Amino acid sequence: MHQNSHNTSPLIASVLLLCALALSGCAGAVVGVGTAAVAASTTEKGFSTSVSDGVIFAKLKDRFIQQNASLLTSADVSVNDGAVLFTGKVKTPEDKIQATRLAWEIKGVREVVNELQVTDTSSIKDIAKDLAASATLRGKMIADKDISSLNFSIDVVNGIVYLSGVASTLEEMDKVISHAENLRFAQEVVNYIILAQDQRD
Repeated sequence: MHQNSHNTSPLIASVLLLCALALSGCAGAVVGVGTAAVAASTTEKGFSTSVSDGVIFAKLKDRFIQQNASLLTSADVSVNDGAVLFTGKVKTPEDKIQATRLAWEIKGVREVVNELQVTDTSSIKDIAKDLAASATLRGKMIADKDISSLNFSIDVVNGIVYLSGVASTLEEMDKVISHAENLRFAQEVVNYIILAQDQRD
């Protein structure tokens, strides 16, 4: 027993070092680490599923082919127990938002973590304000006991808040939208949220 705990200490130290390195990087890395921390610390995963990860992966790739083929080569996708993780680089904020929205439309998806980096930020006016708005909204959703925050994704671009995910009720969706509309830097809210009783394919 003592031997095992001794062996895990270097692993824990490595993880802490990686976290420290990530936090010392750019704002995007900080946001990514924050998203992962929220996902790891929250036990409520939302909607149960019997759809296999392989089926989700195949359906998502098929949607990319049909709606935005550039996502096939630019977005790396992994699916684990209904949780979809995007990494890689895309050209525009719209590509990033579309990847998230397409993932949530697939039956069996319970969480979407989008860590795609946008390479062309020339159209973005104030990244700091957008990041602050996104973080503030995520905090409000986590604090609201009537919202399962992991069932929703938030993207803010030029003060426009893009919401996607799956709400268990119309009331839950309305609460998420209300929090978004009351954000200090929100100029507009675009709602892509799907209701759980709506059929996803």
